[in-house]
Amino acid sequence: MIQLFYGSDTMNTHKVVQNILVPAIKNHGFEVCDKTIPEIKDEDWVQNDVFILGVPTWYYGDLQSDWEAYFDHFKTVNFTGKTVALFGLGDQWGYDEWFIDGVGILVEVLLKNGAHLIGAWPTKGYTFQKSRALKNATEFHGLALDEDNQYELTQERCEIWTSAVLAELQASQSIPTGALISE
Repeated sequence: MIQLFYGSDTMNTHKVVQNILVPAIKNHGFEVCDKTIPEIKDEDWVQNDVFILGVPTWYYGDLQSDWEAYFDHFKTVNFTGKTVALFGLGDQWGYDEWFIDGVGILVEVLLKNGAHLIGAWPTKGYTFQKSRALKNATEFHGLALDEDNQYELTQERCEIWTSAVLAELQASQSIPTGALISE
């Protein structure tokens, strides 16, 4: 089962999760359990091996409030043997020096604590100055969404990214075939 954990103050991330990502994952035949950051328990990290984490970036590269409150504890989680994909929401215009920095902040901890990251996403089609979420010159560490300036692209981006992440999970054997929803 895929664990999808996210924070959302303005409900943009919540809407993306509930209206697009959860249905897309289920449409591919996978089970998914979604929780907001305050709902997470320590055993969620221990008892599961596959995670999708959603993090909006606030202001000048800050974590969303739920992630900010949870961050010190997040830094103590052992991600060895865990597979993680990330998506982030941010604004390319007005906050273009910090575009989806929340993803980059989480990536630093995940890599330090042993996670296997999947779900890189191309930077093509975005206009920004800087981002801590960059994996390299042409990719973000995860899906980048801009609900304020490119909302019309969200559905398609999510569907393409979800398909790619699920294919990576199956290819890496992180999700065995038996984890599919039985019809």
